[in-house]
Amino acid sequence: MGNPPRSIYRCTYRGATVFYLPPQCCDQFSSLISSDCELICSPDGGFAGGGDGRCTDFTRASCTLLWQDDRTR
Repeated sequence: MGNPPRSIYRCTYRGATVFYLPPQCCDQFSSLISSDCELICSPDGGFAGGGDGRCTDFTRASCTLLWQDDRTR
């Protein structure tokens, strides 16, 4: 459980289906995961908010929410 609640999005990135996991808190990175479950990059989050700089062309406009933890504290 976290704040904000953990969520998973399905997105299209460079013509492929990928999964986006937003940062859980504060200075943590997000994760962009391939359909083979490999980390592609961290598009946002971190101290400056810009991720790891490896996929600056990623946008969440193509994303659809798949799952979100609906538990409350």
